Amino acid sequence: MNKPAMALTLLMMVVGLAACDTNAPDAAAPATEADATAGSPASLVAVAGAEQRFGIYAPVSLTADLSGLSDEQRRMIGLLIEASEVMDRLFWLQAYGEPQPFLDAIADADTRAFAVINYGPWDRLDGDKPFIAGVEEKSPGAQFYPADMTREEFAAADIKDKDGLYSLVRRDDDGKLYTVPYHETYATELAVAAGLLRQAAELASDPGFANYLRLRADALVSDNYQPSDMAWLDMKNNEIDVVIGAIETYEDQLFGYRAAYESYVLLKDLQWSERLQRYAAFLPQLQRALPVDAAYKKESPGTDSDLNAYEVLYYAGHSNAGSKTIAINLPNDEQVQLAKGTRRLQLKNAMRAKFDEILVPIAETLIVPEQRDNVTFNAFFSNTMFHEVAHGLGIKNTITDNGTVRAALQELASPMEEGKADVLGLWMITWLTEQGELPEEQLMDHYVTFLAGIFRSSRFGASSAHGRANMMRFNFFDEVGAFERNEEGQYQVNFETMQQAVEALSRRILVLQGDGDYAATKALMDDMGVVRPNLQVDLDRLNSQGIPVDIEFKQGKSTLGL
Repeated sequence: MNKPAMALTLLMMVVGLAACDTNAPDAAAPATEADATAGSPASLVAVAGAEQRFGIYAPVSLTADLSGLSDEQRRMIGLLIEASEVMDRLFWLQAYGEPQPFLDAIADADTRAFAVINYGPWDRLDGDKPFIAGVEEKSPGAQFYPADMTREEFAAADIKDKDGLYSLVRRDDDGKLYTVPYHETYATELAVAAGLLRQAAELASDPGFANYLRLRADALVSDNYQPSDMAWLDMKNNEIDVVIGAIETYEDQLFGYRAAYESYVLLKDLQWSERLQRYAAFLPQLQRALPVDAAYKKESPGTDSDLNAYEVLYYAGHSNAGSKTIAINLPNDEQVQLAKGTRRLQLKNAMRAKFDEILVPIAETLIVPEQRDNVTFNAFFSNTMFHEVAHGLGIKNTITDNGTVRAALQELASPMEEGKADVLGLWMITWLTEQGELPEEQLMDHYVTFLAGIFRSSRFGASSAHGRANMMRFNFFDEVGAFERNEEGQYQVNFETMQQAVEALSRRILVLQGDGDYAATKALMDDMGVVRPNLQVDLDRLNSQGIPVDIEFKQGKSTLGL
């Protein structure tokens, strides 16, 4: 038996064992009342009316031109997809629990397919509402914490790795809280994924990529990601890439501490990447030009940051749950960011699919006819790109001795960071235009496309970090008159007011982050991080016209012809 086949066999054994291991951690325990009944065939049914939501994802085949790749590269992609499949299973355990009994208990194919998209019985684009009858509300701590644990109990607990990225919080036999590392909880699965990465490293022609794959394999089985993050930023010439591991903390809506497993398998678009490289050099200038006092921009972003465009070959885990990511800014490690910067990855084929399937129909409905030609793919691509660049600006450590911004703002850190990136990205485009680095005649394209993009992403609801950020900027812009709505329910950007609003909101968020002011941040989110009735009317219009909310991937080795 060859090595890939052996790895798949072992993974199948892992999946089977995890379902019946009575000594497994809480992550595999029934997550809901409905889950406990999943042992009987076809016992789970959709909530009445839920079927109206089942068509909100437009199916898209995730393909790319692999004809220029060698046989070794094609085999390597196959191994990376197999490792990604392990991440997919681990995310199920973190988000819901053991998936197979739950899915097997759903007889209706459409309901089951919707559950697969959402990695559980909660609609991720509708405030995490249950769409399976009898299911309780989703725990904000997902499976990272005991379901009955309160914030007050956690605050009072004296436990190791309390706010750690890579550990689960559990109860012992006496009911006391403790933590267990990911690399112990998921040891068997992680060993399989690490083995696949090491096999892929043997096929890599680029030494830097081979080194990264080996270090990333080590990271999976140790929870020490920093060496591989550094190596990932050092490599520049690899055509194939993979982002894999426990990375983003959005799934932990209780505190925003715990990272969830995910993966992307990527193929670099060399032509587009070359066009993007020049903007990374502007980071130090942009940091100095931020519209805040010097104390809020005293940190220097790493100068080794780069921008690249990719075709995505595979999504797994957190990145594939609900709405699909179209751009990445990593690593999240503040120390790595300050030392090396970050890498911004623009996912071109996924971005194009969302533009064609969703953004264009939205613009035809909600943007005034005179400004519809301002909605362009180039502006959509650039707005998304500068959103990711903006993550590298501002401040990572509070100026008030409250530690990192992430620690000080707790569960509000992620929505505030996404809100910052949204509006600061547009501020950066304006600044670069004023410096003559971007065409002045295209600035209006960026503004109108940005407004249309708010409607697109507002349909994700306000339960996620990105969703709350969308609501915050829409409501802020609405209050200051950055756009206006006519009697036909169509929106028009007010150019000068939009410029002023972008700078004002950028300043407000940067100051709240720098101060680490949890109370003021919560007040802002409670006021503006919600879908208000006037916006809901327009979002309902989009739904009634059958415009998709997001995309669903048909993906895998067979789709790619591997």
